[in-house]
Amino acid sequence: MEYPPLPPDRWPDAPGRYPDPAVRAHDPRFDAVRLHNAAVERIATGCRWAEGPVWFGDHRCLVWSDIPNNRMLRWDEATGAVAEFRRPSNHANGNTRDRQGRLVTCEHLTRRVTRTEHDGSISVLVDRFDGKPLNAPNDVVVASDGSVWFTDPGYGIMSDYEGRRAAFELPTAVYRLDPDGGSAKPVILDLDRPNGLCFAPDESRLYVVDSGSPGGIHVYEVADGRVGAGRPFTDMRPGGSDGIRCDTDGYLWAAAAGGGDGFDGVHIFTPDGTLIGQIVLPEACANLCFGGTAGNRLFMAASRSIYALYLKTKGA
Repeated sequence: MEYPPLPPDRWPDAPGRYPDPAVRAHDPRFDAVRLHNAAVERIATGCRWAEGPVWFGDHRCLVWSDIPNNRMLRWDEATGAVAEFRRPSNHANGNTRDRQGRLVTCEHLTRRVTRTEHDGSISVLVDRFDGKPLNAPNDVVVASDGSVWFTDPGYGIMSDYEGRRAAFELPTAVYRLDPDGGSAKPVILDLDRPNGLCFAPDESRLYVVDSGSPGGIHVYEVADGRVGAGRPFTDMRPGGSDGIRCDTDGYLWAAAAGGGDGFDGVHIFTPDGTLIGQIVLPEACANLCFGGTAGNRLFMAASRSIYALYLKTKGA
C-alpha cells in the first residue's frame, strides 16, 4: 500500500515533523546523544551579532553578548522573556562562570577580562601583559583548579564595529591566569587568530579554534597547567568555527559558519576528529553552551538569534 503525503497546504501552520531534519546524523554514534522527538527552537532574535552564551542554572536563565549593540541580554527559561542584562557591556564577547558561580567576561572595548562578583561589582582580572595592553580578549574558560584561560585574537581592535580600532601591541595568543591571582602568561603562540576554546572532560586536552589562516580546530595536551604538544584536530573547511564545548562523553560541539546553507550551525566530532552529526541553522553560528534544568539543552548564538535544542547528553 502507498501512503501519499498530504497536500502542502493542508496544515498551513503545522509545526515541523519529528525527527527534525535540521539535526543530521553522519555516524551511528550520534544517535546516542540526539533526541528524535526534540527540534531546534529559536528562543530569541533581534541581535546584531550574538556571542558568548552562558547558563545560570541558579537563576534558570541564559545570558549572552550582543557585541555591536554594546549590550548583554538575558533569556528567562520560565517565561521566555528577553531583557537587557547589562548596557553598556564594553562590547563584551565571550563569557563563562568560575567555580564560585561568578561571571567571567572578555571585553573588547576595554581590552580586558573581568569578573562580576556576587554583589554585582566588577573586578578586573587582567588587561595587560608585559606592560602592554591586551589586544581584545575573545573567549574564556575556567579550569577545575580555578585558573582562567582566554584567547586574545584582537578582533575588537580591528574595526569600530565590535570595539575600537587600535594597533596590535602583542602577538595573538592563548593565556593562562593563575588561580592565586598571579599574572597571566601566554601558553599558546603558534595560532594565527586563537578564538574559541574548551577542555576535554578530564582536562587532559585543550581544544582551540584558529579562526585565522589556515584556520581549523587544534588540540593540545595539558598537564599540571602546562600546555604540551599541539596538532590539528579538524580544518572545518569550506567554512570555519568559533566557539566550542565538550559534552560528558568527550564529543566536541563546534559552532560552524561561513560554509553557507547546509553547513552553518553546529558540527559534532568524536575525540578522534570524526564528524558524527550536525545541527543545521538558518544563520551562521558563532558560539554555544550547554544548560537547561538538567544540563542537556544546547544553546546556540547564531548571528542575530539564539537557538536551543534538547539532547541526550550534557555539557562536560
